[in-house]
Amino acid sequence: MATVIVMPALGNSVESCLIVSWSVTEGDTIAENGILCEVETDKASMEVPSTASGTVLKLLWAEGDDVPVKQPLLVVGEPGEDPAPVLAEVGFGAAQEKTPEQATVATSEPPAQAPTGASVAGDERGSSPRARNLAAAEGIDIAAVPAGTGPGGRVIARDVAAVAETTTRAAARAGAVAGEGTGLGGRVSQADLAAPAAPAGGTPEPTPAPGAVAGADPDFPGPSTSTPLKGIRKVISERMMHSLASSAQLTYTTTARAQGLLEMRKRLKNSDPVLGMNKVTIGDLVGFAAVKTAARHPAHNAHLVDGVLTTFERVHLGFACDTPRGLLVPTIRDASRLSLGQFSAISKDLAAQAIDGNINPDLLSGATFTVSNLGGFGIESFTPLLNVPQTAILGVDAIFPRAYTDEDGQVRTEQRIGLSLTADHRVIDGADAARFLKDLVAFLENIEIAVLS
Repeated sequence: MATVIVMPALGNSVESCLIVSWSVTEGDTIAENGILCEVETDKASMEVPSTASGTVLKLLWAEGDDVPVKQPLLVVGEPGEDPAPVLAEVGFGAAQEKTPEQATVATSEPPAQAPTGASVAGDERGSSPRARNLAAAEGIDIAAVPAGTGPGGRVIARDVAAVAETTTRAAARAGAVAGEGTGLGGRVSQADLAAPAAPAGGTPEPTPAPGAVAGADPDFPGPSTSTPLKGIRKVISERMMHSLASSAQLTYTTTARAQGLLEMRKRLKNSDPVLGMNKVTIGDLVGFAAVKTAARHPAHNAHLVDGVLTTFERVHLGFACDTPRGLLVPTIRDASRLSLGQFSAISKDLAAQAIDGNINPDLLSGATFTVSNLGGFGIESFTPLLNVPQTAILGVDAIFPRAYTDEDGQVRTEQRIGLSLTADHRVIDGADAARFLKDLVAFLENIEIAVLS
């Protein structure tokens, strides 16, 4: 008997998933737990396993579609079986039941009307993070997007894309040239349409000849490959642009004596395994000290949303994690209430889940302060980008020998660790950032005391 497989709820905070690519086609045989497709949420990309075995009878969505969780995704059953009865049984009617090609076309048209109980259009409480990021990138006022097609009428990325496509068609009818807009990929945005027209009589830009081959530029001889961003790489791209466009970021740098860190790490590494501390790393020690510091500086352990600053009593630490799929930022909940051993164990468990690709998306959100550690790659200094709406992020650099002059005037060397604090200058002044770094340096240079505090 045919079985409908639905889009799983990949975390309590996930309301829809964008299909990046299908791993199966109609007619394929799939085993239970076999991979059906790769999807992305507003936080990460992951693979969707099958909950049933059989022949793929019908794919209900196309690559690029934003599918609400718990909605039918595809149908499996016996070869040649008609999927229509089981689709009708679950209420996936003719209006929804479409081929991937039809699904793609349908997403280019804005919703005709708001579903019952829809959220207020434009209210950020009624739109997904990816929808807001896309709207910002496309120059679209989120308030102008009709009530969405997500759960409860929530505006999702598909709805914003529909408005963007409609805007592009309107621009075409008005004589605008594709590629001259300020939206993604040169797309004409709402703001472009509202802008004054260019004076007549100007020399038009030449348009590429029909059938011109992309990448055949004489300035760049030799073979090349162009690949659209997708999956987590696309999510990261959108987040980085949103971060830079929506905050006033400044970076402050300093160094701290690292001898105490190195000595403590050595003692912990050689400690009795029964204590559970021999796997504590330099990164753990710095992250632990950063949590202690953030707890003393409320403006740094905060979110800034629409001009409202929310400070948090507890520190929920996000840490940048390099994975085969790209950068992910797991969150150590209640990090300020953990011992060093607990902090180290939890961070390693979360990192392993992220690297393996099976981390719950709920564990990739909710951070109030973030640490990005590139010291292991030998980086002496870098500028970390804010993970908005957070107001601060700490970059941890490598430990290097640096020269100094002792009290006798002799030039000596000592091990120092570099620190880079990026803060949102809208709420954190330079003096505030300097005080944060001063306290962090004190914790790091007295790490044994910091661990006991």
